[in-house]
Amino acid sequence: MNNNNNNNNNKTSMNVTKNKIPEHTNKFLNNLSEYLQTQFYFFGSVQRYDYFPQHSDVDVDIFTDNEKSIINKLSNYLQIDKKQIKKIVWKTPENNKIIYGYKYYYKNEILNIMVEISIYNEKYKNAVLESHEYKTNLPLHIIILLYLLKLLYYKLNFIDRTTYGNYKKYILNDLINYKNNIFITI
Repeated sequence: MNNNNNNNNNKTSMNVTKNKIPEHTNKFLNNLSEYLQTQFYFFGSVQRYDYFPQHSDVDVDIFTDNEKSIINKLSNYLQIDKKQIKKIVWKTPENNKIIYGYKYYYKNEILNIMVEISIYNEKYKNAVLESHEYKTNLPLHIIILLYLLKLLYYKLNFIDRTTYGNYKKYILNDLINYKNNIFITI
């Protein structure tokens, strides 16, 4: 019973960010959440020590019983074509579940807002949050490697985007034994 309570507490704690996000991003997310009338779940670096404000994006999960309605509202709010919101298929390594969803990367260069929005059916909520929790509670040596990599890329401009992306994938997949993660954007 304690494990379930701990899992539920961890999932609930994903409703707020562990790191302070830039004010423009915070305001954008609050307004969007209110407009969509749904709760956001935060994951990725914004929940770890390797978050770099003004550089790292904010990853958000939305769970709903009606993905099409959320997509319509999101495209209306962001003034984008619905076709820009891409369908995804994802096989998680922890439980080998096939998960279907949608992704959109929102970037406002003027206000320096970078948000990756993922939309999933409510039935995938536990599997998605479990997978994201796995990549949130990382061993210290992995956090240190991610922090150093981001320092080299964001602050020192010592490596290019491709090299950064390749090393980040290696750290977050191979070094933490997350190798069977299959993620396809359609």
